[in-house]
Parts: sequence; structure tokens; C-alpha cells
Amino acid sequence: MTVSDLPPRLGSLTFHGPLSADRAGRLVVRLAGVSPATVLDIGCGWGELLLRVLEAVPGSTGVGLDVNAEDLARGRRLAKERGLAERVEFAEESAFGTLRGPADAVLCLGSGQALCDPEQPYDPGAVLRELRRLVRPGGRVVLGEGFWERTPTDAELAAMWPGASADDHLRLGPLVDLAVESGFRPAWIETASRQEWEEFESGYRHDTELWLAAHPDHPLAAETRERVDRQRSSWANGYRDVLGIAYLTLVPVART
Repeated sequence: MTVSDLPPRLGSLTFHGPLSADRAGRLVVRLAGVSPATVLDIGCGWGELLLRVLEAVPGSTGVGLDVNAEDLARGRRLAKERGLAERVEFAEESAFGTLRGPADAVLCLGSGQALCDPEQPYDPGAVLRELRRLVRPGGRVVLGEGFWERTPTDAELAAMWPGASADDHLRLGPLVDLAVESGFRPAWIETASRQEWEEFESGYRHDTELWLAAHPDHPLAAETRERVDRQRSSWANGYRDVLGIAYLTLVPVART
């Protein structure tokens, strides 16, 4: 079996999350306004937002950290296509305890788990403390973090990911309060729209759904179909309109 025989992965997504091009453009403008010389992207995937920041800030350099080699290779291809290969490094390494900072701008979109001890429960406070450590004075952090739009019901939790609990996320207010307690001021607070979620969820599975329709008897079809059906159901029957994503632009408070 060759690579070309396998179902495609995430080819219909520009960003690996519910983030529209319009919102990304506004995030980039705000970041470019403070002219960061260095940008660090935690759990970068293929680093689309990182590359857009580098394009908007001439002379800036960036580092993207991730453990997925396929995504990193895609990032390197994109950087080369845009003439940014000499200004960005895509490193296949864990971000837990990373010494790559501090940087003028730190991005962490839906990748807070990369900053947490994998042996411990997910802790947004630990994520924020690490981001505070990794950003330079006067810099900016853009954090994309999950929150509950409302407390999920038991039936909704049962339809989500295995072991889903109401304790898995905070509500938006407590999340922002935690950022303040961690040494930041929230310069901008925004949340993903239903349209952004629907485009992400559909795009996440789009190529694989087409592959399944065209290859129903492929040796990998049964396991792929089971995985995709489970993913779709966890969204449509579980966290749709319950789980939100907050995009917080955070400014570190000066230390005295």
C-alpha cells in the first residue's frame, strides 16, 4: 500500500481550528501593530497564522513547535512557496518546558495541551503561566482556548470525547479571570462563531468523506469510516453550540 492509497488528511483546512480568514486577518493586524521581531507558535501544525504574521512584519523571524511531522512538512512547503523559508523554523519537538522563548509574540491556538505535563489533567492555569514565561515584556500572546458556552448536559457529555466531563473547560468569564490572575491584561476578547465552527468541522472531514465515498471497499475504509463517524457524531450530538473557542490577545503586566 502506497501513501497515495491512504485517505487524505486536512487538505481542505487553512487553519487547524474554527478560525476564519477575516478573524485571522484582524489578529495579524493587531500583532503587526507592535512589530514583533520574534514569533513563537506552540503546537503550530502547519503554522498558517505564524506565516501570516511573518509576512506582515518584514524582517521578523519565527519558530513553530509541533510533534506532527506531516503538518510540519506542510508548513515548510508553505514557507518556501511564500519566500519565508529563511525566516522560519518548523521544529519537531515537544513544547513542554521549552527553552525556545522568550519571544515578542507567542501563538497558542487550540494547543494548550502542548504546554502541560502529559501525566497530569489539563490545566489552563499551567498553560497561562507557561505563556507568561515565554513572552517578552511588552509582547503579545494570542491564545485560542476552549470554554463552555453553557454547562453541558449529561447526554451531551456522553456524546463527546471519551471521558468528557463538565470540568474539562471553564466558562468564558472564569477563563479571562484566570488570564488576569496569571499576569496578563486581556487586550482583546473574541470567540469563534457558529459559521467558523461549521466550516472547521466540515473541512476537517471533507477530504476523508470524499475518499470514503469513492473507496467503500478499500482495506482501510471500515476503520476510517468508524473514526470519521465517531468524530462527526461527537460534534453534531455532543459539543455543537456547547463548546466554544475564545481567542484572547493578552499583554503581560510589567513586573516591578
